[in-house]
Amino acid sequence: MKLHRIKGIILRYLFDLRHSWDRLSEVFYWPVIDLVMWGLTISYFKQFSPDPTLFVIAIISGIIFWIFAWRAEYELSISLLSEMWDKNLINLFVSPLKFSEWVSALLILSLVKGLMSTIVAMIVAFVLFQTHIFTFGFLMIPFMILLIMSGWALGFTIAGIILRYGTKVQTLAWTTAWAFAPFSAIYYPVDILPGWAQFIARCLPTSYIFEGAREVLFQGVLDPMKLVISLLLNLVYLTLALIFLWKSFKKVLQRGLVNVY
Repeated sequence: MKLHRIKGIILRYLFDLRHSWDRLSEVFYWPVIDLVMWGLTISYFKQFSPDPTLFVIAIISGIIFWIFAWRAEYELSISLLSEMWDKNLINLFVSPLKFSEWVSALLILSLVKGLMSTIVAMIVAFVLFQTHIFTFGFLMIPFMILLIMSGWALGFTIAGIILRYGTKVQTLAWTTAWAFAPFSAIYYPVDILPGWAQFIARCLPTSYIFEGAREVLFQGVLDPMKLVISLLLNLVYLTLALIFLWKSFKKVLQRGLVNVY
């Protein structure tokens, strides 16, 4: 066993790490996100201690609702990436396929897979923890519609960036949504965040949904303005995201689809 050969292999992977956003995100990004989110959640628990059952439902419902938004974003961006990994994007668009048809297919795909993931999560939550999120009643429908709209807006934005810059920014597909998670107030109220973070949270449509969900659980009421504000923000962001994706696609066409990889 030679130390210089061991050193050579270590250096080889360290050099690779320095140039790989994917591996760097695994080393630094996820630990920071987990620490921030759960640290804030624990801080919230120390301040407020209602019925423990409601806390369990609040946490589990937050997880399930977030799955719906995250899957909507992830499926859009990962579907594009899979075509790029397989070098199949050019094959799609030499066919009569229209851009609008491609986008529609991605929306349906993300919706179906999001529902599948959510249903499985609901079953697991009921079997393992004897909790369900039907406490929200018919409010589940607007909550989920607004969350999937948020996921679509973010997913289209990431897809547009990936189209412009290729697979070298592919790590955005599985990291970007979680960067917004601490500001979305999934497990804790917006008020527990520092002032600058509260400003960001108020600009996100997701924060109004999770705040509204906790109001339903802890107070039995929901401020309809939260739904209205979330809807308006979603419409603005979704429109801008689609415009950005279309412009990115047109730019790629000018460069040539064969160069997108």
